[in-house]
Amino acid sequence: MLDLARAAGDTDGALPLSEHVVLHLRHGGDFPSVHLLVRDGDQLVGYAHVDVTDAVEGPSAELVVHPLYRRRGLGRVLVLAAVEAAVEADAAGRLRLWAHGDHPSAGALALSLGFTRSRVLWQMRRSLFAELPEVVLPPGVHVRPFRPGEDDQAWVELNKKAFADHPEQGKWELRDLRLRMNEPWFDPEGFLLAQRDGEPDAPSGAEQGSAREAQPKPRPRLLGFHWTKVHGEVRRAGEELGHHHEPIGEVYVLGLDPQAQGLGLGRALTVAGLRYLRARGLDQVMLYVDESNVAATALYTRLGFARWSTDVLFRRNPPS
Repeated sequence: MLDLARAAGDTDGALPLSEHVVLHLRHGGDFPSVHLLVRDGDQLVGYAHVDVTDAVEGPSAELVVHPLYRRRGLGRVLVLAAVEAAVEADAAGRLRLWAHGDHPSAGALALSLGFTRSRVLWQMRRSLFAELPEVVLPPGVHVRPFRPGEDDQAWVELNKKAFADHPEQGKWELRDLRLRMNEPWFDPEGFLLAQRDGEPDAPSGAEQGSAREAQPKPRPRLLGFHWTKVHGEVRRAGEELGHHHEPIGEVYVLGLDPQAQGLGLGRALTVAGLRYLRARGLDQVMLYVDESNVAATALYTRLGFARWSTDVLFRRNPPS
């Protein structure tokens, strides 16, 4: 399935399956999914993944057809089969369908089957050769790398606060974090945390009499993070590149505690991550952002990013 996805991605310039689906295919999971396959003899030429676990938003699907087997109606067959799987899992018969790359043929197919455009995700890119501003942090805040085994739970709690309204990111648990920590690309040095050392708790009651003798220690507090990622292998001096494409960095996840909004921390963390990626020898960086997130798209545009490609979520809401 992953070989099929790579073949389509090389042709289309956009991977047809999301990271969530790829991780599920590599590692499995304790949640049910429906796998729909189309074969020509022994060759896998079409695949759809239907996630039926979200009781709030309803099932979601992603699909891929081998470039040499397109224009034969296989995409329509896979979407209709995904609709049937969704009807079995969801009483309302809802289905969300991702089209990575927003190709006209995918959009036309979705619209012809009664789906409507629901969400638009931009991929933006910038050169790391272009000038980067200095990192300016709020007073009392410093940036440090993530410490595996020590920061795990605190980061999960911060991520939930930062993405409380996000349909996917805000639902991550420890398992979701650790799956990614076990991936070959994981680099704790590029997982940057913004921390404020905090103020001592005020003594009360009987504690006041001994406050002079023993002041409580400040409690460190995580305010935000910038998790960077590298796709491909970074070439070292004298080495040949052993990957099918030049490496590119990614602003993988950028998040802030809601109480840290307005401090300029988002910009500072973004720049810190970009500087880290440039120090690794990378010349390009990418990110994904919702088109509707005006504040984020404005921040990234000011920092030199421009839209590169578009992913679209289509939604099927059967009439009641």
